[in-house]
Amino acid sequence: MAAARTLARVVRLRSCIGRNQRLIFNNLQRRGIASCIDPSHGLTDEQKEFQKMAFDFAANEMAPNMAEWDEKEIFPVETMRKAAQLGFGGIYVQPEVGGSGLSRLDTSVIFEALSTGCVSTTAYISIHNMCNWMIDTYGNTEQRERYCPDLCLMKTFGSYCLTEPGAGSDAASLLTTARLNDDHYILNGSKAFISGGGDTDVYIVMCRTGGKGAKGISCLVVEKGSPGLSFGKKEKKVGWNSQPTRAVIFEDCPVPVTNRLGQEGQGFTIAMKGLNGGRINIASCSLGAAHACVQLARDHVSVRKQFGETLSNNQFLQFKLAEMATKLVASRLLVREAARALQEGRSDAVSLCSMAKLFATDECFNICNQALQMHGGYGYLKDYAVQQYVRDVRVHQILEGTNEVMRMIIARSLLTDV
Repeated sequence: MAAARTLARVVRLRSCIGRNQRLIFNNLQRRGIASCIDPSHGLTDEQKEFQKMAFDFAANEMAPNMAEWDEKEIFPVETMRKAAQLGFGGIYVQPEVGGSGLSRLDTSVIFEALSTGCVSTTAYISIHNMCNWMIDTYGNTEQRERYCPDLCLMKTFGSYCLTEPGAGSDAASLLTTARLNDDHYILNGSKAFISGGGDTDVYIVMCRTGGKGAKGISCLVVEKGSPGLSFGKKEKKVGWNSQPTRAVIFEDCPVPVTNRLGQEGQGFTIAMKGLNGGRINIASCSLGAAHACVQLARDHVSVRKQFGETLSNNQFLQFKLAEMATKLVASRLLVREAARALQEGRSDAVSLCSMAKLFATDECFNICNQALQMHGGYGYLKDYAVQQYVRDVRVHQILEGTNEVMRMIIARSLLTDV
């Protein structure tokens, strides 16, 4: 009987703490944000308005569903279409084809805010935006008018197809071929780890139309339902479970020449230009997770008692919180500087995008991981949001160019200037 009563008390305690955590989680942005980590510092009034809109959408539409989307691996199409109604389907796409026409800094602010509600879903939205931007930037008038309006409304969804089973970081060595046959290309090969693969409608595919190396690569838009287009099994992942990931396979897949973006041989340039923005976007998603985790950790140590007092009175944990807050703000400042550099077309844009991606994804993962540690055993339970942030942001150090490749790009920039 005594054991049963003890177990009942533990269950009630877990239920109470879990309820409190979910309440904190669902209302992160409705509560006061510590001034030292306030993400609105330095923004214009207009930027603060759409930041608030993104925070509210994250709190009301995403956060209450984040755990379920993760557990059941739900691709939340209808929620994303609601986000598109706010202009988040084509944030930096031109208004004449349905986009919001905002800057790269504006985009970073929005993705950071949305990620407090669900990192995985926001990360997919960022990839979708990159695909939409590629068509808007490199497509002709017919292509832009054909694809961009529906992508902006998220009536249709996009996937970016660069990585292959044998060509990850060394993207210029990709083997998927597109052989010209009259007014069509015949596409053969496969792409790996494609976000949205099988569930999306438009595939931006980098393929080889010429010789070896970067100059032999072109970019094609392939529509779902094309003959010879198929998909691998849905991958089982540690995180990013609200978006499906599959291989995309081409077997004598005919693609009209009119679906080529830009000129033959321009594909690698298009891919890299897209990835510069993608690196800022994914770093911004890491910022949102870290911001949420700092607040979750702060609130947890303020109520959790050990040895007769709250954990917030422990100087070691105070110092850890201080370090987490400092790394968050430093990461945010670097990401926003990179976004400005890219928007302005500065000569240091590529290296700054790489620095921002490297620093922010590394440090924000460390922040989330430390927040889990500060939750103790509770942090390892799926009742608590902090563990999902850890799982979702871990992959950010790998995709959009691994952080090892980011170091190579930064070093090359340094040494080239000698």
